[in-house]
Amino acid sequence: MKIGIDAIAFDVAKIHLPIKTLANARNIDPEKLEKGLGLLKMTLPDTHQDTVVFGANALTKLILDNKINLSEIARIYVGTESAIDSSKPIASFLVNLIEEKFSENTLSECDVVDFTFACIGGVDAMQNCIDFVTLNPTKKAIVVTCDIAKYDLNSTGEYTQGAGAVALLIASNPRIIAFENHWATSTKGVFDFFKPYRTLSKSEITGNNNNDSWFDNLEAEIEIHKDQPVFEGQYSNQCYMDRTRNAYFSFKKIKNTSETIYNSWESIVMHLPYAFQGRRMLSEIYALDAKNSVVSENDTAVDYQNKLKEISKTDEYKAFVTQKLQPAELASSLIGNLYTGSIFMGLLSTLAHFYDTNKDVSGKKFGFLAYGSGSKSKVFEGTIQPDWKLALAKVKLFETLENSAEIGFDTYEKLHKKEQKISIQSPKNEWILDRIESEIPHLIGARYYKWID
Repeated sequence: MKIGIDAIAFDVAKIHLPIKTLANARNIDPEKLEKGLGLLKMTLPDTHQDTVVFGANALTKLILDNKINLSEIARIYVGTESAIDSSKPIASFLVNLIEEKFSENTLSECDVVDFTFACIGGVDAMQNCIDFVTLNPTKKAIVVTCDIAKYDLNSTGEYTQGAGAVALLIASNPRIIAFENHWATSTKGVFDFFKPYRTLSKSEITGNNNNDSWFDNLEAEIEIHKDQPVFEGQYSNQCYMDRTRNAYFSFKKIKNTSETIYNSWESIVMHLPYAFQGRRMLSEIYALDAKNSVVSENDTAVDYQNKLKEISKTDEYKAFVTQKLQPAELASSLIGNLYTGSIFMGLLSTLAHFYDTNKDVSGKKFGFLAYGSGSKSKVFEGTIQPDWKLALAKVKLFETLENSAEIGFDTYEKLHKKEQKISIQSPKNEWILDRIESEIPHLIGARYYKWID
């Protein structure tokens, strides 16, 4: 029996800052970001949006566009690294909002949970749901990936920011893609990118150690969370390469083949922190798995890296990138990093590109190279199904992205610093963050949302 993605929907931030605007403000050559990294725009959450809003909007679109019978949904699993609560999962918010819009208690027997492992959490959620549907083929599951990629101002990650969500319907006999039951994993516990809790002394915040009422605690130190990560770019890139390479060759072992695996893939979908990350990282796998590889593990470190650089400049590798990687990069260039949603937006970008250019990829295999910092990679593959175009008819990815509203640099900085209090775009036909409780003692911090027609 085939198990995979039957339907897909998305929601991304509706405002963006042109990368050229950011580059000029930061005294960076725009071509370094546009042609070097493939960045054109970065999307940003408006004042009424958070990860729940993006997830709820993508999920609502998935249900409406595909006329999903909610009684058939046994699981709603969320992949995110942008949680808004250390206890209450985003999935529990989504269930409440969907019942509020469609029908009360419709999902009361639905299992919900969040998966967190940096950018690979959505793949973990999907694999779990695929296993579930394999054992329960009459049931369906939904995976929602929702994240806001935010970096410090003036940091080396600032130009990769993005915000949005992707929702997937997992079912038997899927219309879009069926996954093979081969999953290769490479894991190592490292600190290439993470979001630790930080501490401030009470006196640093208040100027004294008095137990002011809003603290409502006796701790001398206050623990805070910051959306922006701690990371080291070059080390994180190396971890990405190491985990992905190891998972790829583990995948070859699982498949029990000596053939060059990537030759069997029509397209390759990778996690893209920025649009050209995949093409920069894949040259090593491309070289090592070639029939007559010029790269050897016996090379010195300098020779090894020099050979990879030369390979990445060849016409053969450039043609490989254009054919197998470029379709997944198109949306990333216009959105920015979606963390857990990045790899699924890459899939949607690829299929939307083929849809718009009238290319039929039915029966073709796609390869997936997922990565999450901390760090873990998973490699798997799937076959595009005959009805994939029918399933994508209402998605309209690139048409939606064209309607994004441009903002200026001053507005961007105000949004980033949370100084902007009024929405840039008036919400319409979407969920918004309505309010955060600040007065009722047993509900302090509770977040409430509403649908805007």
